Amino acid sequence: MSRMAPFSSPLMLGFDEIEQLVERIGKSQSDGYPPYNIERIATDSHLMLRITLAVAGFSENDLEITVEARQLHIRGRQGEEDNREYLHRGIAMRQFHRAFVLADGMDIAGADLKDGILGIDLVRHTPEPTAKRIDISTQGRDAVTDRRRPT
Repeated sequence: MSRMAPFSSPLMLGFDEIEQLVERIGKSQSDGYPPYNIERIATDSHLMLRITLAVAGFSENDLEITVEARQLHIRGRQGEEDNREYLHRGIAMRQFHRAFVLADGMDIAGADLKDGILGIDLVRHTPEPTAKRIDISTQGRDAVTDRRRPT
């Protein structure tokens, strides 16, 4: 018995990227650190989201936010201080990496760090609905194929 892919319907054309995104999300590991919230911010003209991460102990220089291949990456790295001698160490100096897959058209509006809370604002403007008329050729399939072929 073969496995049926969720996007294998002959009526769903060009959804290969979405299937790959779903697989990438399934493979990503998350240990729950740092804790985060995602909230929707109501506006009239567009969708806004805010990702909030609890990053106590991290400075602006310890954090890195990048977008690569429609994926938002948030990394935190703290350096060890060699000149400290701890009698008890209950606060771990952990590194972390959080990744979020972004939809098409989703942009980063900005990021801020205040009181150990990192906030990242995302925005997606609602596109105007469009309709496009497709002309039908009466020259046959070979003429259409020849038009697409580079010379």
